[in-house]
Amino acid sequence: MTPAFAQNTPEQAGNNVPAPLRDPKEGYPTPPFSEQSQPWPGLASKMTPKPDHGETSYQGNNRLAGRKALITGGDSGIGRAVAIAFAREGADVAICYLPAEEPDAQEVVQLIQKAGRKAVSIPGDIREESFCRELVEKAVTGLGGLDILVNNAGRQQSHDSILDITTEQFDWTLKTNLYGLFWITKAAIPHMPAGSAIINTASVNAYDPSINLLDYSITKAGIANFSKGLSKQMIERGIRVNAVAPGPFWTPLQVSGGQTMEKLRDFGSDTPMKRPGQPVEIAPIYVQLAATESSYITGQVFGASGGRGQP
Repeated sequence: MTPAFAQNTPEQAGNNVPAPLRDPKEGYPTPPFSEQSQPWPGLASKMTPKPDHGETSYQGNNRLAGRKALITGGDSGIGRAVAIAFAREGADVAICYLPAEEPDAQEVVQLIQKAGRKAVSIPGDIREESFCRELVEKAVTGLGGLDILVNNAGRQQSHDSILDITTEQFDWTLKTNLYGLFWITKAAIPHMPAGSAIINTASVNAYDPSINLLDYSITKAGIANFSKGLSKQMIERGIRVNAVAPGPFWTPLQVSGGQTMEKLRDFGSDTPMKRPGQPVEIAPIYVQLAATESSYITGQVFGASGGRGQP
């Protein structure tokens, strides 16, 4: 569904045409949603309705001109929206994703290139430490440097009880959400000059855990804490570290095991806006945190949850 503010095409990005006023409750899909499921990790291109990542609406203003960004989970969802926004703001972008997500990833590559920026696609599994090191090296080589890191890739699976979570599933979630983030960040820091930015994707579940997302919630609380602690270390290097805590957003996480069919049907209805967020709506926060003018912002967690939850 095309958002109400999509008045300009991507080719017109950067012309500083202000978006008209609009009611934030309107212009995007609202529940109930049709029942649908996909095998993990899911594809945005097969969702109904398709998520809005800003493909036809995001306008850049040259805020990240010349920057070089690596985004994990950049094929769909929030990572895809951030990749589009960064490219239209003038950054070259490398995206990481699972091999099964190649169709979505290639769409993102084309969108980055259409914005006139360099695109680097790197498939692989961040549960493997060796791949995480390889990922950073390929991004640095392909981009010619690295000064923005967005740790966004994540795994979310719904379980009604702790008794339903196997050790294998628990390990999968923690390896994806925490170990991968740790390994990638550790490998990236030596390449990042002063003025660089690290942005991690936490969740409203870090503060108000959903009853069916126990293992996912503890990883997101860990990411928020990791971001605050790392920021204190990295400021000596001149690197800022922040996190974003999304509420309910319409992404493949939800249809590939992240929600029950009942919760999916009413997804986002319990927010004051009565709908889930679309990825394009949160991308500007990542742009702001990456931009040089945010030089006094570090160690913070920024929320976007439709009026519900913390921070």
